Parts: sequence; structure tokens; C-alpha cells
Amino acid sequence: MHRFLFVILFALTVLSTVGINSATAARYCLQGRAWGYPGNCHFSSYSQCMASASGTSAHCGVNPRYVHERRGQGD
Repeated sequence: MHRFLFVILFALTVLSTVGINSATAARYCLQGRAWGYPGNCHFSSYSQCMASASGTSAHCGVNPRYVHERRGQGD
């Protein structure tokens, strides 16, 4: 039982420290009053983001981390 708990805690620690950095930032963010800025930035396509925004007052915008990362590469 202790080993199982250790494995679960280790996995949660690893997953929580990975996070999103500029190299892996999703391209679009769900933005709006409930989300703030930059918003919920977990969408790789505009259509994914718009599907989540459907029926709400939210909208989709480009993730500023994604833009910053692209500018850093000279693209």
C-alpha cells in the first residue's frame, strides 16, 4: 500500500512540474470574463477553442506564450 501511494505521489509531482512552457505552448486561448487574460490556453486549433466557447460569452485568441516563442525563433 505504501508503495502504491509513493508511485501516485511521484506521478503527480512529475505531472505538476512539467507544465506548459513556451516551447510547448498551445496556440489558442479561451478568453472572457470567467477566464481573464491570457485565459485557458489548452487548445491547439482554433476550432477546438471555438467549440469550447460556443454558447458562452467567451472568445478565442492567440496564446501570447506561443507568439513570444515563435518570435524568438525568428519566424
